[in-house]
Amino acid sequence: MFSARQVLGSVVGLTAAVAGVGAVAMPTAGATTAEVVAISEIQGTGTTSPLDGQTVTTSGIVTAAYPSGGFFGFYLQTPGTGGSLDLGSHQASDALFVYQPRSAGAVTVEPGDAVTVTGEVGEYAGLTQVTVPAAGDIVTDGTGSIEPVVSAWPATDAQKESLEGMLFTPQGDITVSNTYGVENYGELGLAHGDHPLLQPTEVARPGSDEAAAVEADNAARAIVLDDGSSTTLRPPTSRTIPYVSNTSPVVVGASVDFRGPVIFSEGGSPSAPTYRLQPTQVATADPATWPVDFENVRTEAPDERKIGRRADVKIASFNVLNYFTTLGDADDDNVGDGGCTAYKDRDGDGNNVSGGCDQRGAWDPADFERQQSKIVSAINALDADVVGLMEIENSARLGETPDEAPRSLVAALNEAAGSQVWTANPSSDELPDASGSDVITSAIIYKRSAVRPLGKARALGTQSGDDQAFGNAREPIGQVFKPTVGGAPFFFVVNHFKSKGSPGPWPGDGDTGDGQGASNESRVRQATALVEWVSAIKTETGLADVALVGDFNSYTQEDPMQVLYQAGYADSETLSGNEEYSYSFSGLSGSLDHVLLNRHAQRRFTGSDIWNINSGESLLLEYSRYNYTGADLHTDSPFRSSDHDPVVVGLKRNGG
Repeated sequence: MFSARQVLGSVVGLTAAVAGVGAVAMPTAGATTAEVVAISEIQGTGTTSPLDGQTVTTSGIVTAAYPSGGFFGFYLQTPGTGGSLDLGSHQASDALFVYQPRSAGAVTVEPGDAVTVTGEVGEYAGLTQVTVPAAGDIVTDGTGSIEPVVSAWPATDAQKESLEGMLFTPQGDITVSNTYGVENYGELGLAHGDHPLLQPTEVARPGSDEAAAVEADNAARAIVLDDGSSTTLRPPTSRTIPYVSNTSPVVVGASVDFRGPVIFSEGGSPSAPTYRLQPTQVATADPATWPVDFENVRTEAPDERKIGRRADVKIASFNVLNYFTTLGDADDDNVGDGGCTAYKDRDGDGNNVSGGCDQRGAWDPADFERQQSKIVSAINALDADVVGLMEIENSARLGETPDEAPRSLVAALNEAAGSQVWTANPSSDELPDASGSDVITSAIIYKRSAVRPLGKARALGTQSGDDQAFGNAREPIGQVFKPTVGGAPFFFVVNHFKSKGSPGPWPGDGDTGDGQGASNESRVRQATALVEWVSAIKTETGLADVALVGDFNSYTQEDPMQVLYQAGYADSETLSGNEEYSYSFSGLSGSLDHVLLNRHAQRRFTGSDIWNINSGESLLLEYSRYNYTGADLHTDSPFRSSDHDPVVVGLKRNGG
C-alpha cells in the first residue's frame, strides 16, 4: 500500500499522464519548494485541513475559474475523481479552492487546464484553500477533464464536507426556498425535494419530536445557490443583482433545473459558513448567465379550481403592508413631515418611512402611487367579494378623517375597475378612542353587487387596556353580511394579533425557543378573548356562521391557533389540504394568515387558495426598494405588493 505522498512523488508527471500530455519540468522561476501532497490529504476527513498553515505542492484539473467577481481564484480537482460516488464510503474531498490574490496576478487559468500549484493551506469561511503567493507558483502543464460527482443527496455535514470543492451534478427535485439573500450577496436559498423548507410549528406542535424532525429535515435539505462572486450587493447600489427578474421570475416554491454541473462548496460569513453551490462562472442579472432554469410558478389570479366553482361568495384576508395615505413627505421635497426619516434609494431620495413619526409606509406621492398600484392590481385580481385588510392606516389616530385610508383605497380600486365595484365598510362605534390605538388598524371592504351588510359594524373594544388582551394588538372588527343572491348571513371578523418580534407584558411572553417567538402568551389571550366575544355576539343575534380572517401572527400548529380549533373553528387550508403557505421568514415557509370557519360555516365551504404573489417574491420588487439597484424592477403587477400572501375562501349561500 502506497501513501498519497508516495503516489504523488512526481506530481507533474501524474498530472500530465492523466491529462494526456507530455511531462514538463517542475516550476522554477518564483516557485517555492514544498512537499508534494494529494488534494485529498490536504482536505482530510474533518471540517478543517490537517495541513492548515503548511506550504504544499499539489495538482489537478481546473473545474471553475473566476477572473472577476472578487473570488480571485479557481477550483482544482484531482484527475480521475468524480463520477458516481457512494457517500457512505467517500471520506475526503478530492478538490479545493486555489486563492490567487491580486499580488499574484490576474486569474488566467480556465476550466480544463491541468495545473500544479504551490502555496499555503488555509481555511476561509469553512472552505479549504491553498493560497499562492506569486504567479510563478501556478504552472499549467496540459489539459484534462473532470467527471461531475453523481450521488445521493448529501444530507449530513460529513457528507457535504466530503464533497467540498468538487464538481457536482445535483440529483432529484430541487426547490427555491428563500429569495431574501439575493439582495445582499447574490445568495439564493434552495431545498432538496419538491417543497421549500418549512417552519416546524407550521406542521407540528411546538417543542414536539415532530417539530424537531422538521428542523432536522430542513438542515438536511438546505443548500445555498451562490453567484460565483464575493461582491457585496447590499442596496442601495448601482450594481444589478442576480436571481431577480420579472421576465424570468425566481419565486419560493419554484422547481430548479440545473443546466450543467456546479461546484459543491462552502462559504459565506467566516463566523457562520454554509454549504453552497457555486456556478462555474459568475452569475449576473442576465438570466443567460445563471447556472439554472427556474419554473415560473406565478399565476395571474387565484386558482378557481381550488376555491371551488360552486362558491356563491368569496371572502379573503390580505395584509397590505402599511398602506398609509398620510405620507412621510407629502410635499415630495425629500424633507420629512413631523420628524419623519426615510429609507433612501441609491440617489438619496426617500422611498419609505424609517421612523421619527407616527407614519409608516410610503415616503412621498410617487412612492405611494407605486405602492398603491400594486395593491390595487392584487385586490382586483383577487376577485373576492369581502376582503379583510390588515396594516392599513388608522386615519383617526393620525388626526385624519376616520376611514380615510380604506376609502382612498376603495376609490383607487373603483377607478381601476372602471365602475363603483367596491365599498369601504364604516368603522365600528364600539372601538375605543383612537388616541389610545395603534397607528395601523384593520378594515373591511366589499363588493356591493355580491353582499350587503346587515346592521352596524362590530368591534371588540372593551379589551384594549394595558392589562387586557388587546392592549398590545389591533382590536378585532366584524360585520354581518348576507349574499345578494340569497342565503344565510355570516359574521366576518378581521384580526391582527400581536407580532412575534417583541415580548408583551404577560409572564409567558418571552421567547422560550420553542419556535413560537415572543408574545405567545399575548396571542393566546387574544385568541381566547376573540372566541368569547364572538360567542356572545352569536348568542345575542342568533347568527350561525362565522368566519375569522386575518394575520394571527401564529403558524398553523401554534398555541393561539389551538385555542381557536378547540372552540370549533377549522383553518381553510386544513379543510382544503392544499399545503400552501402565506409567509416566508428566514428561508422557512409557513402561514401566519388564516381564514377559519366555525362548525356551521364549514358546511358552506367550497375550497380555498393562498395566492402566492408576495411572500416568495424578492424584496427588491417591492415599492420600498424602487431605484435600489442598477435595474428598474418596478411593475404595477400584484407581485410583491406586500410581504404576506392573500388567502381566498369560497362559500355557498347556505350550508348543507
